[in-house]
This record gives sequence, structure tokens and C-alpha cells, in this order.
Amino acid sequence: MKIIDVLCTKGLTGFFFDDQHAIKNGALVDGAAYLGKPVTDGFCSVRQAGESVGMMLILDNGAIAYGDCAAVQYSGAGGRDPLFLADKYISIIKEHIFPLLINREIGNFRDMSEEIDRFINPTTGKRFHTAIRYGVSQAILHAVAIKNSEMMADVVAREYGTTVIKNEIPIFAQSGDSRYTNVDKMILKKAGSLPHGLINSVPDKLGYKGEKLLEYVAWLATRIGKIGSDGYKPILHIDVYGTIGMIFGSDYIKMVDYFQKLKNAVGDLLLRIEGPIDTNHRESQAEALATLSAMVDSRVKGFEIVADEWCNTLDDVKYFADNRAGHMLQIKTPDLGGLNNTAEAVLYCKSKNIGAYQGGTCNETDISSKACVHVAMATAPDLILAKPGMGVDEGFMIVYNEMQRILAAARRKI
Repeated sequence: MKIIDVLCTKGLTGFFFDDQHAIKNGALVDGAAYLGKPVTDGFCSVRQAGESVGMMLILDNGAIAYGDCAAVQYSGAGGRDPLFLADKYISIIKEHIFPLLINREIGNFRDMSEEIDRFINPTTGKRFHTAIRYGVSQAILHAVAIKNSEMMADVVAREYGTTVIKNEIPIFAQSGDSRYTNVDKMILKKAGSLPHGLINSVPDKLGYKGEKLLEYVAWLATRIGKIGSDGYKPILHIDVYGTIGMIFGSDYIKMVDYFQKLKNAVGDLLLRIEGPIDTNHRESQAEALATLSAMVDSRVKGFEIVADEWCNTLDDVKYFADNRAGHMLQIKTPDLGGLNNTAEAVLYCKSKNIGAYQGGTCNETDISSKACVHVAMATAPDLILAKPGMGVDEGFMIVYNEMQRILAAARRKI
């Protein structure tokens, strides 16, 4: 089977691009927008509409394989690729990606994706933007599945020597700034992990002594007990974007003391804190998280640290895993480029006995989110993100329903 043509379309994502540096520096919330000037290159406002590029591979049997190029909400921060604007990158895709795909025989997913992922753009001397590699790999995976008349999960499992799992992966739902109302949705839908919380501001969300987050996690535990079903004990997972390190001046002892207070407030629920510190450098970030993780292991039970910032690429994931920089690593799918890297990253974490959280961003699409579920069901990460969007219902539905379809098909083969 051959690719006879390629089309691409400008699209929207399930959320926004946000200038993380501007927000951390005090940009004020104004409804759904932020007031203030952007500081990260490429941004024209602190918050702007998320954009995607839809990839369509036209196959010689008339079928169409789909993938969506998308980038994370906080593009240009934490060592990530710059803002992904569709009009700019569609021209790059047409000039350089189309010739690599048109009239190509469809081989296997891994080889074709790695070729695109490693290709050096002759104009820049660098690899293509991670969003491009991400979307193209989705379309390639879909094309291979069409060729073989099978699910995308089957393709990944066969090529990486695994088996499509026959059990659900816990789904992690994220609240956005609606961190109270959206939690109720998560509890009612029995999310395996919640609520993310978007704790990206010291004065508004964390508190200068951490008092606001402490109050919030206590509320979470109480709310779960009040409206949750019998026996429902989700994992609490809060992303703090380095703000805990900010208020304690990166004093590890004070940070771990604070972790104990947070844990005490949630009782017997497992509590994870993502990104407790941000050192603005990969090596120092890994060192800081490794130190904090070791201290937590000896002092705070039922508490885990999750790595995010500066753990972006496949090489980064391996580096953090090798250095045990966190109890769990977020594999932020768009930042890794091709989905081949996501599959390898999950399997590498598992080989190192490090928790694998196959995440991503609210700023994705339905197409990319479904493709990620297939990779997850073939590699069995410990956690998968509900995406796209911050409304809970939509992203949770997309991931949950695709997971159920894969489970039904996999169980039929028994």
C-alpha cells in the first residue's frame, strides 16, 4: 500500500497557548484571558488560541490516515520547542515533509516514524518542531493500521514486542482553574487520579507559606468522602509548576516538611506532587528531584514526586529515569516528537522501575488523544492523561471511550 498524496489543514486545539513565564511573573487573570504583556518569544498575548495542523495521508486504496500536529500549552518554557503557529509551520510541512511521504510504500510504524523524527531540516540544520513529528507519526501509525486491517494498538504491540493489555489504565483528569466544580465531575465519573489543579501562581493558588494549597488538598479529601462512591480512593495529583521551591527558597528540608503537612491533610489517599521545583536546567533539575525523592522515601509515606519540566525528550526521560529523578516521570507526548518515542519512553521507565505517566497537554486534539490511548494500551503506563481541554467531561470521554473500544477488541481475541 502506498501514500499517493498528503493534505494538511489549519485547526484548533482543545485549549490555549499560555505564556508560563508571564503567568509566573504575575499576569492577572481576567475571565478566560490574562492581563499583561507576554515575555516568551512568539507570543502576541499571555493567552492565545491553541492551533494545530491536521495531517491527512491519502492511501492508494482510497482510505485516509489522520494525525494532528499539536504542541503543549506552555510552549517555549522549560526547554521546550517554541510556539507552534499553524500558518508558519504548514509551509514547512509542505516543503519538507510532503516529499518524504508522497509515493512512499507504507512500511512499519517504528522505522517510518524514526526516519521523520531524526530528519534534519536542511534549511535550519535542526530536526523538525516536535509538533510536526508528533502529528506525522500519528498519521503513519494510522496508515500502518489501515494497511494491516488492525488497531493502532496492535501495530505498536507487535513492533515493540508487547501485548495489548486487557485492563484499564487509571485516567488522570485535570481541572484547569475550575478546581472545585471540575473536581466534582471527576469524582462522579470515578477518575483514577485527580485534579491536577493548575497551581501556577504563588499569591493566588499556593500561598506564600503554602497555606492555600494545604487548604485545597484538605478540601479534596473531604469532598471525595462526601460525594464519592463507597471504596472510591483516587490518587491525588497536583501540578505546582515549581512554586513550592519558590516559596521555600529551594530549601529541601522545608519542602519535605511541607510535603508531610500536605500528606497529613489527605489521610490515607496517595498524594503526588508534580514539579515541586524548577531549576531552569535539565541536570540541576534531575539532581534536585532525585534528592527530594530520596528524602521523601525516608520521611513521608504515601507521597510521590512527579517530574515534568526539563524532562521533555526521550533522552531526557532516560536521563531522569537513570538518575531516579522522581517517583514518576511525565512522558509529555507532544514534547517527545514522534509517538515512537512515547512508546520507547514508557517501556524504558518500566524497565527502570520508575512510574510512567503518559501525559501530554490540554492543548491537543481528539485525533492525537485517541492515538495516544493506543500507544498506552500497547505499553501499559501507570497513568494516562484525560485530554484535550480543561472541562473534564470531553477529554475524559475521549480517552475513556477509546480505551473501552480497544479493550473490547483485545478481549475478543482471547
